[in-house]
Amino acid sequence: MKVHIWAENRPLEQARERMAEFYPHGIEGVLADMLRSCTDWTVTTSTSLDEEYGLCETLLQDVDVLVYWSHKYWREIPDTYVDILQNRVLNGMGLVLLHSAHASKIFSRLLGTRTQTLRWRESDDSQRVWVVRPAHPICSGLQKEYFDIPQDETYGEYFEIPQPDELVFLTVSSQGEVLRSGLCYHRGRGKIFYFSSGHETYPVYYQREVQLVIKNAVAWAKCTDTYDTWPVWARKAELLGGI
Repeated sequence: MKVHIWAENRPLEQARERMAEFYPHGIEGVLADMLRSCTDWTVTTSTSLDEEYGLCETLLQDVDVLVYWSHKYWREIPDTYVDILQNRVLNGMGLVLLHSAHASKIFSRLLGTRTQTLRWRESDDSQRVWVVRPAHPICSGLQKEYFDIPQDETYGEYFEIPQPDELVFLTVSSQGEVLRSGLCYHRGRGKIFYFSSGHETYPVYYQREVQLVIKNAVAWAKCTDTYDTWPVWARKAELLGGI
């Protein structure tokens, strides 16, 4: 399986020092090292600072699953590249969206919602992530009914999203905000998973449980709906232009 990790990698001035402390090689670097160490997948990375915003069509053509982390500059991704991402997902590329990617153009495009539609504050609060669908593959290996993140940015409802196909996690902050934080969707032939944890000024992506969730999500998001596995009627319909 080929996994590509894309990150914005443009921290705000006030966050630059702390992000460099925790993620000297970028969030994409930490996630790539984690996936390479525990799988035999081919893992590549790019950022919004690369040529064509790191999202060129040639690069994405062979990607099985894209892990997408963004924060502040989602407006600057041209719609041309959002079109490419949308077409790849509809044709079977898995998409794992992390943290502030809830505001990304591709998330709102695929879900049919507005961007930036939840409550948030950054105040070093702890978060408790409740497992609400323990039998789901993304929860594999989690040993308790919840896990705690010592510090993270706080998100809360109302979160303007369509009803997820599967709700996997629910996060409650130490101050009481609640968020539907682990969401599964299917669009076309593609699988989408959104996970809210992981602000750039906290070492969230080093936490065992968070790494496990991301690894499981990538494995889950890989498309298994190949032409060879389609039933005979579906293959005939495809040849006749019926699907």
